[in-house]
Amino acid sequence: MSQVTLKHVYKVYEGGVRAVNDFDLAIKDKEFIVFVGPSGCGKSTTLRMIAGLESITAGELYIDDALVNDVDSKDRDIAMVFQNYALYPHMTVYQNIAFGLKLRKEDPAEIDRRVKEAAEVLEITDLLSRKPKALSGGQRQRVALGRAIVREPKVFLLDEPLSNLDAKLRVQMRSEITKLHKRLATTFIYVTHDQTEAMTMGDRIVVMKLGYIQQVDTPMNLYENPANLFVATFLGSPQMNIINCRLEKDGNDLCAILNGIPSLKLTFPELKKKQLASEVYLGKEVDFGIRPEHIRIASEGLPAHVEVVERLGDEIIVYAKIEGQNNDVVIKEAKGKTYHVKDKIFLAPMMEEAHLFDKTSTDSIMGIPQENLSEATLSPTKVAFGENELLLPEEYRLRLLKKALPKAEEERKILLSFAVKDVSAEETKGFYAIPGLIDFIIHRTDSDCL
Repeated sequence: MSQVTLKHVYKVYEGGVRAVNDFDLAIKDKEFIVFVGPSGCGKSTTLRMIAGLESITAGELYIDDALVNDVDSKDRDIAMVFQNYALYPHMTVYQNIAFGLKLRKEDPAEIDRRVKEAAEVLEITDLLSRKPKALSGGQRQRVALGRAIVREPKVFLLDEPLSNLDAKLRVQMRSEITKLHKRLATTFIYVTHDQTEAMTMGDRIVVMKLGYIQQVDTPMNLYENPANLFVATFLGSPQMNIINCRLEKDGNDLCAILNGIPSLKLTFPELKKKQLASEVYLGKEVDFGIRPEHIRIASEGLPAHVEVVERLGDEIIVYAKIEGQNNDVVIKEAKGKTYHVKDKIFLAPMMEEAHLFDKTSTDSIMGIPQENLSEATLSPTKVAFGENELLLPEEYRLRLLKKALPKAEEERKILLSFAVKDVSAEETKGFYAIPGLIDFIIHRTDSDCL
């Protein structure tokens, strides 16, 4: 067992600088979870609080159900690998890996066994007699990992361990760390600012900004169903195209009028139309998002002019300008047709892959919702919505009445919210069953959820 739970954790430094805000997360046993975000988002600070290297201003941290806020770092049974390898230059690889165990006065035979096993796992057995100056960057990183492995900790913490390596070594070490996680079957918490590392290594990803969690989900669901504009533009290279648009109804169709220009009109397919969060957005300006790989250069569509062409071998990146748009629209295509600067082209966005974001909150307003919202009527005895009457636990009902009906009103309109993860289509005892008819189904790429 090596679960890590953070409950409403805050970190505030002197002067009122808030590095981490209301961080609430449950990390499962044997999970590989990645904290990702730009510099200064609080990801390394959160990792250091888990390690015990930073104090927690408020909130609770549990490791295997034990509260560890005031437990010393050395007693938390964790191992941390830093961006800086921090190897002792005068010691051999063997001595560096064994050093922590010697400090704990472990049996010499046990130390020797663990060091040799770790070296075999990391394929550095032939390097045990060398000193760090005789090693490459990738080899030094493996030694740093070996020093953590021999501790046999409950949790591994890795703070941007690959940022000092060149591109080729980073790719190699990414796969090595992933294989190591599967072999050790231990909880890994990994911090990086590199979205490629996050997408390729993590079971789940925690996207952070300014100390707040923006979204926690599997890599593909983050990519396909971002919760807000920040997540949408942070993940993906080149990043998602964002274009101002106005939503309108054309008969029974839902349309996006790009940049307020009637000729730049796009129609959503029926399934996407049903995913619009609310019809209150009709007639309003919102942000239209489409990824570069979801735009095709076709014989008809949105007229545009080529500004820049980047040839990357197996694919090409085209930067094009459409009417009313200051920023270029980026298109990613497989190599094939040749394009030149100033060519006139037509863009055909794959509307089944389009996204919409609220201008004010920047939240996603089209796609798999984060919660189900239903208008309901609250009275002192019941909550009714549609033809359903919701039976509430007595304690919750009284608390709801106190907040929503403080003046002893007979009834009041409210908005019910059900988190998607808390609603099941299976027959489950102890839960309220609501009859319904399936309207449409969306299959998530890397999850059993619909």
